[in-house]
Formats: sequence, structure tokens, C-alpha cells
Amino acid sequence: MPKKIVIGLIRVYQFFSRRLPVKTCRFYPTCSEYMALSIEKYGVACGLWRGLKRIWRCRPGQPGGVDMP
Repeated sequence: MPKKIVIGLIRVYQFFSRRLPVKTCRFYPTCSEYMALSIEKYGVACGLWRGLKRIWRCRPGQPGGVDMP
């Protein structure tokens, strides 16, 4: 149940963030999608931690690319 709630919140974020004019992500999948996939694969606590580490890596000066959970 908590897994579905957290992933649902991520989907809401994704829906509204698509309307923002800036659409850049240096990774595939995007950081929010990576977090949702990590939560599905590893559970809420570990998935959130992995997603936060991914967001930390998604900043200027860091290489991007394909990074699957």
C-alpha cells in the first residue's frame, strides 16, 4: 500500500512537471521514473534512497547516460 501511494505521488509530480518550460534530464530514465522503478524493485525505503542518490548525481558537471535501477 505505501509503495502505491509513493509511486502515485511521483506520477502526480510527473504530470505537472511536463507543463514546465524546462525539460532537460541528463539520464535515461528520468530521475522521477528511476525513483518509481527503484521503489517497485527495492521497496519504499531503499527505492527512495536510491532515487535521492540519483537526483544528487543529476547536476551540472556530471555525465549522464543510461542508468537503470
